[in-house]
Amino acid sequence: MRRTPSSWRRAPTGSRESRTLADPDTLAGLAEDDAAEDGPLRRCLVTRARLPRETMLRFVAPPEALASDALVFDAAATLPGRGLWLSARRDVIDKAVKANAFSRAAGRRLVAPSGLAEIVASTLEQRIAERLGLARRAGQAVCGFEKAKEKIAAGQCALLVEASDGSLAEQERLVQRRETRVVRPLDAARLGAVFGRERSVHVAIGPGRLAVQIEADSVRLAGVTDTEPAALRLQPPQGAGREKTDRGGRQI
Repeated sequence: MRRTPSSWRRAPTGSRESRTLADPDTLAGLAEDDAAEDGPLRRCLVTRARLPRETMLRFVAPPEALASDALVFDAAATLPGRGLWLSARRDVIDKAVKANAFSRAAGRRLVAPSGLAEIVASTLEQRIAERLGLARRAGQAVCGFEKAKEKIAAGQCALLVEASDGSLAEQERLVQRRETRVVRPLDAARLGAVFGRERSVHVAIGPGRLAVQIEADSVRLAGVTDTEPAALRLQPPQGAGREKTDRGGRQI
């Protein structure tokens, strides 16, 4: 009895996990996966993990018509072209540059700018500041201890943005054990500039797309800068920062 040939494509032999980053076919395949993928996940060129696209970093090659080989960081993930995706981690960015992963995946020469991780971090910081400004102008953001406290108590705070150099003890007094989403992406001077002040430590943002974007960018920034990850649904640690004074009192 003759066996009817199967119409299914035969799977490749060998363990896919055994392939290494240095394998050009593997990297090209990852980029092809991205070009054809319509879902919410993307594959990291270095770790090969599939993660939600909003948690990752997207890079693109400029159109060949521009005769440029400069790699571009696409912070908003909206530029045309094939996406080259990385996990939002400093070590992953460094490995991708060292292994020439962008050129291998794109199938053409791409030059990553010097200090790529620092460029990514600076871009994300600027993006966060711009969205905080939009939230302020839209009436969705307030700054200062008392105003933020009122917004949290009223259940109108979708995201609490704390200065990265602010006191954890002061943050604890503000949150008062309420379940609150907290991020600490910018220092007090940078936050203050958004609100026309010399310094600002506490910013409460109401529900909406801007709060979601600021949170996502803050989480990515924390990974790239190797800082403490943004705290999601944080209940502040007991006694955090009590051993230090609060810069002369309550911060705003």
